[in-house]
Amino acid sequence: MLEKDTANERTIEILQSVKGIGPVTISTFIADLPELGKLNRGEVAKLVGVAPINRDSGKKSGKRFIGGGRDHVRRVLYMATIVAIRHNETIKRFYQRLKAKGKESKVAIVACMRKLLTIVNLLIKNNEVWKNAESVSAKN
Repeated sequence: MLEKDTANERTIEILQSVKGIGPVTISTFIADLPELGKLNRGEVAKLVGVAPINRDSGKKSGKRFIGGGRDHVRRVLYMATIVAIRHNETIKRFYQRLKAKGKESKVAIVACMRKLLTIVNLLIKNNEVWKNAESVSAKN
């Protein structure tokens, strides 16, 4: 199915170059997240719902939670991140660093979700495949 999509051919090529992202994630990103590569990192994180939002009111300082956004994309990104933590060296090192700092597993996974999404967003924005991602800053 992805082979027949000539309109998004370069985007598919970029996404396929990232370890941990498979056909389901690619299809989901193309169908449900067409803004990928057009927004900055904060906007795309909020759109998917992986940006921590404060629950503050007046003098009360609440806990930060993720949520909102496109939950279907977030669920698919979660599974892609689990695979990336095992097979993608950049995401694996990031996860291990967070765990070494004492972060809970779910918190570290969500942080990895955001990092993976940010990297993919930047790759598409700069029209680069993953092998060049190591030299590119993840700030956009």
